[in-house]
Amino acid sequence: MSTVLQSDLSAVVEGVNMMWVLTVTFLIFFMHAGFAMLEAGQVRSKNVANQLTKNLLTWSVGVIVYFLVGAAISTIVGGATGGGSYSVVGAFTDLYAPEAGSAGVWVDWLFGAVFAMTAATIVSGAVAGRAKLRAYVGYTILLAAVIYPVVVGFTWGGGFLDALGFYDFAGGVIVHAMGGIAGLTAAWIIGPRVNRFNDDGSVNVIPGHSMTFAVLGTLILAFGWYGFNVGTSASPLALAESGEVVLGSFETVGRVALVTTLGMAAGAIGAAGVATYKTGKVDTLYVANGLLAGLVGVTSVTDVIVWPGAIAIGLLAGAQLPIVFEFVEKRLQIDDVCAVFPVHGSAGLLGALAYPFVATAFWSGNASFLSLAIPQITGVVVISLWTFAATALVFGALRAAGQARVSRDHELEGLDSSEHGVDTYPEFGGPDDAGVVRSDGGTVRPDGGTICPDGDVATDSIAVETDSETDTEIKI
Repeated sequence: MSTVLQSDLSAVVEGVNMMWVLTVTFLIFFMHAGFAMLEAGQVRSKNVANQLTKNLLTWSVGVIVYFLVGAAISTIVGGATGGGSYSVVGAFTDLYAPEAGSAGVWVDWLFGAVFAMTAATIVSGAVAGRAKLRAYVGYTILLAAVIYPVVVGFTWGGGFLDALGFYDFAGGVIVHAMGGIAGLTAAWIIGPRVNRFNDDGSVNVIPGHSMTFAVLGTLILAFGWYGFNVGTSASPLALAESGEVVLGSFETVGRVALVTTLGMAAGAIGAAGVATYKTGKVDTLYVANGLLAGLVGVTSVTDVIVWPGAIAIGLLAGAQLPIVFEFVEKRLQIDDVCAVFPVHGSAGLLGALAYPFVATAFWSGNASFLSLAIPQITGVVVISLWTFAATALVFGALRAAGQARVSRDHELEGLDSSEHGVDTYPEFGGPDDAGVVRSDGGTVRPDGGTICPDGDVATDSIAVETDSETDTEIKI
């Protein structure tokens, strides 16, 4: 009788755990709506449909490639670099046709797939407004098939970084920093948008078309992030040897939820504080992106740090955002449209490297600082170098073949029209329609573009002047 009861309880535990994983997976999938809105809000109105299409194709193309190739590659890399047993053929067949009774194989795959697609979609925000759709989709295929799976194989797949002790609970480095580094590399190789930088190195501001969409996307992402972090506690229940149902990894879920919440709040405050210090004004987009940077910062360590550490990491992740963005923009002269590197890249790296300072194991005396720091430093270096090299190779080849970016004329016209043949906001009117008269006799088109007095499209940028009192760029 007890054996039958234990068998029944085992089925209940497995069913509850799989339902939990599926629920949080759907929540993470919804983050794509957040990415779509965030990115659409930060690009010009003439490029909105292009950005939305890239987000749709990231999922549609990427998830199939990850199923057919990527998931198996991560298993192979993990076994090959971690010293475990593996079968090249079995890595594919075990996923394509799992044995009877292996109910959780495809559930586990889908949970991994939404993480993979999150890494992929981050790149689209960095190269917005000038990357060819075919180039972006081509890179997405390679990222889903090889680039991201190799990182997973090194870490979550049981590879050498996992054996070394590198810790990343929910993908602060494996997903977000990897995506941020890839985005920055791609933006560097493709080059900036037309007239983003002047010959003297000064920067022209090209504002996004909708702060409303950007903030809405931020809040959707923050909501989905609870699935990202809390959901990684993938086994709420477990069956003890005594036959009793007990809490599994879910026993840490309270700490994860708290750290996630404190991190995002502190990130927004940190970014707002630095932006105010630098300009005298609270920049709304910095606050929104700071909230996301705070989330990224704590994502790799949410279950193993003391709660004051969450506030510290969140504040630092948010505070570094305006500083790193300005460095990328003004020093490196890289046009990272949606600030994907300071939000996902540097914030993710910071959180992983800060782990030894705030780890529960360190403060309880169960682990030394160096035993925690060395694996984190090694993991950050290896993942960063691999991501940079692989992305540079792909986009370098695309640029050499003349397939990386659209033509100047198409860029000025807008990618919605040139790449998709649509007008996202037809009520705005076309480029030849009159708009607001400028001081030089030209007009500002309803979509934000400019027309010179002679009727030619002037530039994709907005002119700026500097307020001498606040040293703040003012768009005119």
